[in-house]
Amino acid sequence: MKKFIPFGILLIVIVLALIYPSVTLTTVKDSKIDTGDTAWLLVSTALVLIMTPGLAFFYGGMVSKKNVLSTMLQSFVCMGVITVIWVIFGFSLAFGEDEFGGFIGNPGTFFMMKGTLGNATWELAPTIPLILFAMFQLKFAVITPALITGAFAERIRFNSYVIFLCLFMVFIYAPLAHATWHPKGFLFGKGVLDFAGGTVVHMSAGWAALASAIYLKGRNETSHNPARISYVLLGTGLLWFGWFGFNAGSALGSGTLAATALATTTTASAAAAMAWMFFDILRGKKPGVLGACIGAVVGLVAITPAAGFVTIPHSLIIGIVAAVVSNLVVIWRTKTSIDDTLDVFPCHGVGGMVGMLLTGVFAHQNVNAANTTGNGLFYGETHLFLVHLITLIGVSAFAFIGSFILLKITDMISTLRVTPEEELAGLDISQHDEEL
Repeated sequence: MKKFIPFGILLIVIVLALIYPSVTLTTVKDSKIDTGDTAWLLVSTALVLIMTPGLAFFYGGMVSKKNVLSTMLQSFVCMGVITVIWVIFGFSLAFGEDEFGGFIGNPGTFFMMKGTLGNATWELAPTIPLILFAMFQLKFAVITPALITGAFAERIRFNSYVIFLCLFMVFIYAPLAHATWHPKGFLFGKGVLDFAGGTVVHMSAGWAALASAIYLKGRNETSHNPARISYVLLGTGLLWFGWFGFNAGSALGSGTLAATALATTTTASAAAAMAWMFFDILRGKKPGVLGACIGAVVGLVAITPAAGFVTIPHSLIIGIVAAVVSNLVVIWRTKTSIDDTLDVFPCHGVGGMVGMLLTGVFAHQNVNAANTTGNGLFYGETHLFLVHLITLIGVSAFAFIGSFILLKITDMISTLRVTPEEELAGLDISQHDEEL
């Protein structure tokens, strides 16, 4: 009976698609849809999508050889599972009509993508079609749970993981996206600045990763050699390439703000890659490929909330500071019993938090007029920084405690952890009957 459930869900999807074909054409007078902005967002949507396969290579190259395929599939499967949820009701939860005081959207607003045909637009993105905005935001929802997988790599059952990522999407990601990016969202109303997902994506994934590592406990085999460091380098390249869509695309247009976000993304990542390597040298280590790659990604993570709010010189500071802080947290983590396999929390969670706080330090209204909260602490104003500090505490508690509860629920439905024998054999064989 259990084997029928996953395919049975797809049969239900077919029935819903027949009942709700969503063929009604929305026609808006005086539409402001711009072909240049639309073209850039089409490209950006594709760029963000390629980040998930890039993440698969990034994580897959770091684990032991017997777990490469399982780790990569954990990222790849998000492109399927999350897309189906998003089309049915996920987009509505994140961007539908506000419900419950700015914390969640009405699941019926865009149910089965109704109302997205024609020239309808999202109110904060009036120059691109609504369906394009929905697909662009989908790619953010896809990669967020994929980021978590590095924390419990090499010891989680695949079927249980799929259940968890569905729950995470509905109960953690969608509420944070709505609260932060919807014009009636709670955090949006408080003036929180998150240009491309430092709070929504990286902090939520980072805290979920820490909860996962604590809940699942350590691996039976804690020492291993990375299977393919060349995969990590390839994955970093794909992530960096795709991140231009992630950040510059979040300008939701092809104007000067997109150019600024692209520039700050480039410089922060470059500075962070160098900072991670040079800090390793300072500690007496040799410069390595892994360090450069991890540093580059930490820089990308940290600049994400700030990309369209800070200047290029300050993006250099954000990249360097984030790399050093994350490196120090990795060192701390190795001295504890927390087995965050690929250091997702130190890199994505901490990197996202550093980026969020430094947005509150360096943001300036001359960079982005949409920032109505005020300038950052560096310019002598305190309001924005305090808003971000309080939000950081609240979001951290929500993501960590919420994820821990979801892990427990998932474990009650389907055992999360593989058996010691399955772990010893490797997840490629035990979960998928395949090997590298």
